[in-house]
Amino acid sequence: MTSAVAVLRGDVGVSGIVKFEQSSPNDAVKVSYEITGNSPNALKGFHIHQFGDNSNGCISAGPHFNPSKSTHGAPENVEAERHAGDLGNIKTDAQGVAKGELSDKLISLFGDHSIIGRTVIVHAGEDDLGKGGDEESLKTGNAGGRAACGVIGLSA
Repeated sequence: MTSAVAVLRGDVGVSGIVKFEQSSPNDAVKVSYEITGNSPNALKGFHIHQFGDNSNGCISAGPHFNPSKSTHGAPENVEAERHAGDLGNIKTDAQGVAKGELSDKLISLFGDHSIIGRTVIVHAGEDDLGKGGDEESLKTGNAGGRAACGVIGLSA
């Protein structure tokens, strides 16, 4: 089992932990998260971005991780119809906490397209999953600003 973790911090009070686990290169990655400080009862875009650079805040992380050069889409889409880093939305509760798990087969903790050393970001708005009908939707899902981010590193 390979494990990784990202500690998320942002300028607007959003923070949290995201954990990643993968048994082998052919298995899906299990992603578990607990993120606080969001607006209540909302959907927030949740993505892995290209770079592990947060030297100028979350903006330094670059675009969504997209080794296949696809357009933006929903996590259930096939690789040709989504970025590898498109993890969809997380849902917050009445206190602004998002806690849950998901599984994804396009990301990996192994090989040339590993997410280790990249940045996971919680956005300020909802991801439209590439269905917004404009060019920005096909790049970012119109998910808005970057509320919090953290570099994904190997964990024990």
